[in-house]
Amino acid sequence: MRIFFMALLLSLTSFTTYNVMDKKDILDEISFARLNEHVSEIKTFTKSNHKFNSKIAFLVDMKIKSGKNRFFVYDLEKNEIIDQGLVAHGSGSETGIKGDILQFSNTPNSNCTSLGRYSVEKAYNGVFGKAFRLAGMDESNSNAMKRAIVLHKYREVPTDEQGYYIINSHGCPMVSEMFFKRLEKIIENSDSKILLSVYY
Repeated sequence: MRIFFMALLLSLTSFTTYNVMDKKDILDEISFARLNEHVSEIKTFTKSNHKFNSKIAFLVDMKIKSGKNRFFVYDLEKNEIIDQGLVAHGSGSETGIKGDILQFSNTPNSNCTSLGRYSVEKAYNGVFGKAFRLAGMDESNSNAMKRAIVLHKYREVPTDEQGYYIINSHGCPMVSEMFFKRLEKIIENSDSKILLSVYY
């Protein structure tokens, strides 16, 4: 009987600690290395481009599955992720290849996500309500304005991580309503433009 209660206690202890996640466990080593590489590039860029925020940046790792948090709000001074959420990729980026391989394009009407650096611009009210225009800063995303690629919310995007893929966008970084509210506050409280880096 004593052995039974010890086993029960051990199983309950394991159950209650299952969902505890330390900050260092947010990303695996490979994803963390990719993040650090892009953080370094952003720091170098914002040092010489003072119209951009040198304290906060947004990063999206498209190698991470869409059901997992892959949109990161990063504190460039403290070198840490301070918020994270789900973000959709474009339906045109789907390849149907086993192994979750995505494709990317800057072509209008491709419905693809475009990789590269974006400047988060002024808000406007569109089909999905309030959204932020995105200006592409690289050759790989130079058509962002022409393609109406914006940061917007959508009610079908879940707030919490999922065990499956989430809905696709038409190429926009599309987030949940709750996460959008948090991003909105950061963007509108910033005296300078925020850089968004989408990478793979």
